[in-house]
Amino acid sequence: MSPIKTQTVGYPRIGPRREMKRALEAYWKGNLGEAELIDALHGVEDSAWESQLEAGIDLIGVGDSTLYDHVLDWSARFGIVPERFDGLQGLDQYFAMARGLPGVPALELTKWFDTNYHYLVPEIEPSLVPAAHFDGFIETVARAQAKLGPRAVPIVLGPVTLIKLAKSAQGFGEFLDQLLPLYVQLLGSLKGLNVPEVQLHEPALVLQGASQLSAHFGDAYRALSQAEVPINLVTYFDDLGDALPMAASLPAQTLTLDFTQGDQLGRLREGDWPSGKTLAAGVISGRNIWRIHAQSVLGTLEALESVTPDLRASLSCSLQFVPVTVAAETALPEPLRDVLAFADEKLGELALVGKAHKGENQSELRALEARWNRFADFAPPDPAVRSRAEALKADDFHRVSDYAERRIQQIQLPLLPTTTIGSFPQTTEIRRLRAQLRNGELTPEAYEDKVDAWIAYTIGVQEGLGLDVLVHGEFERSDMVEYFAQKMTGFAFTEHGWVQSYGSRYVRPPIIYADVRRPKAMTVREFERAQAFTSKPVKGMLTGPVTILNWSFPRVDLPSREIALQLALALRDEIADLEQAGARVIQVDEPALREGLPFKSDRWQGYLDWAVDSFKLATGGAQDATQIHTHMCYAEFGDILEAIDGLNADVISIENARSDDETVRELAEYDYGREVGPGVYDVHSPVVADRQQVIDKLRMYLRHMPPERIWVNPDCGLKTRGWTEVIPSLAHVMEAVEVVRAEAETNRPAESARVDRR
Repeated sequence: MSPIKTQTVGYPRIGPRREMKRALEAYWKGNLGEAELIDALHGVEDSAWESQLEAGIDLIGVGDSTLYDHVLDWSARFGIVPERFDGLQGLDQYFAMARGLPGVPALELTKWFDTNYHYLVPEIEPSLVPAAHFDGFIETVARAQAKLGPRAVPIVLGPVTLIKLAKSAQGFGEFLDQLLPLYVQLLGSLKGLNVPEVQLHEPALVLQGASQLSAHFGDAYRALSQAEVPINLVTYFDDLGDALPMAASLPAQTLTLDFTQGDQLGRLREGDWPSGKTLAAGVISGRNIWRIHAQSVLGTLEALESVTPDLRASLSCSLQFVPVTVAAETALPEPLRDVLAFADEKLGELALVGKAHKGENQSELRALEARWNRFADFAPPDPAVRSRAEALKADDFHRVSDYAERRIQQIQLPLLPTTTIGSFPQTTEIRRLRAQLRNGELTPEAYEDKVDAWIAYTIGVQEGLGLDVLVHGEFERSDMVEYFAQKMTGFAFTEHGWVQSYGSRYVRPPIIYADVRRPKAMTVREFERAQAFTSKPVKGMLTGPVTILNWSFPRVDLPSREIALQLALALRDEIADLEQAGARVIQVDEPALREGLPFKSDRWQGYLDWAVDSFKLATGGAQDATQIHTHMCYAEFGDILEAIDGLNADVISIENARSDDETVRELAEYDYGREVGPGVYDVHSPVVADRQQVIDKLRMYLRHMPPERIWVNPDCGLKTRGWTEVIPSLAHVMEAVEVVRAEAETNRPAESARVDRR
């Protein structure tokens, strides 16, 4: 076989030891200067480039590093800056756009396609005229060339995707016409550096209806081709569907396609590949953490050779969605560790595939399969789990009574009842307690005593503020998914397996490698402690099955539906135990429900059926008197309202502080018939909630829904904030509620008044 080149399209940008997190947080605290922060960024870039160079990758994507978010970076580079940030410069402006300032709200935060990464939504105002600020990016590419030579390939977010992801007050074509000369200018500068090609990332091509953007893509790439620098048009996360012929016809020398999702190969076989265009095949997944089955990957490449001889092996997408290296995970069982591949291991696999495609390294391929055989013996099926799932009946997925009947049996509260989403500040002291427990410096009993003291403090704070439904604060939980995973079988955990969620917020997704069950109660002890401190209702706090699944690295040998149902059965048992302990309100969070929605609408129903069923299975055994809440955040919910309704939760809380009244309006237009808690302040900003802004938001929400159906809560959990932000913010919320509650009480008919049984 002929030689095949290899390429990367992005690498983890957090640093092998989370250098960027530490540098960012030190900078925000004033303990690190701007020059030192940039030095930290350069160090992370150097490490990423060295790893890819050492792996022998032929074409290495560069310029994907970031201080906070790559979409924010491109907004700044093209001068897409809302007027409210005009008085700021440099990093002050950059971080204000990311995190906000008093009276200056941050950009909206939402999910990057179907991943758990959050990007900052560009705002294109009516009068905005874009402007070029490319010096920093050009300097980065030049630095990369000094280390990598001709292997360095700049990564640029494509113009159509940038506008598609934005909130724009200008017409798509109108703003594209303004933007394209700047892109041509950028490509001209990169041509001056003699780069071998430029990667233009256009993941918008995988979205439903992408072919309807064909005129914009055509205009854009005809203009960009004038720069006379080779273009690699990069797509990922799914097949292109009916947009494939259009994408293949664009004037780009290379087209990168993801062959780990959808049916890209089948669609390619249906059409003709343009002569002379290189196909970069994303055959190594950039999103899962499992070793490849080499023969399957090589089979895909062989099949593609019948499509075109101009072939390149690629990662399916950026490696930013996986940890840096398995080498650091010495505590994992060897049979499991042997079948894991993080970023650096995937680089090795990519290089291996490139060589194996021409007949080399056959012994290494056989060794990979031997690892999988050993793993199969290590993680056999659990007969009890499988048989319970197989025995499920239709009634298991439904509450006993409908909402109207069960609502009158549930807790009765004042108008506009107040609560929080679950977590309270995870301070340095809290994190130190967990470290002391892990290191054996605290006994489990001593650790629980200290956690209980924080629970007591948090209950006292909430009672003092006057909140109606309280939470225990989740101080025993490092992460809303990891905590539950640690209490169940079938999960494994890394020590250093961090991935970026946004900014300096990193998570360590658990690994689902075997069947899942719950050996014993997971949350009852902390609930009982909290409830003992107050006569007000305390919420039992659980993470839903779809979110646990989507925010873990799942096994790939079992359908997602089966994994979700196993998780749901474990949570169903937990709800029963919480009820037995006296819980009258139980929240089952599903913030990841929307992000798992497939891009193509013909696959939506299949996903939503099992996603909704898993939530209904978890909650279907709850008593009528138990009020079931759920929480969702940072996604577009308008296209899944029927599924949200189908969850049959009594109350849903949603992120809304950065989104105005969009989701509330959509729920009202859908005629959603149960209760809603729209977020009234942004927990991802250090800015203390403003009393008047909360009043304005509540009044806005009440234009769409009656006060009997509105709850008041923050956007999301408060774990990332400090007490000095949380207490005054909640105090301002409570002051605002008193104002709006009085207005609503005055304006509503007496017979609709809710009984207060506190």
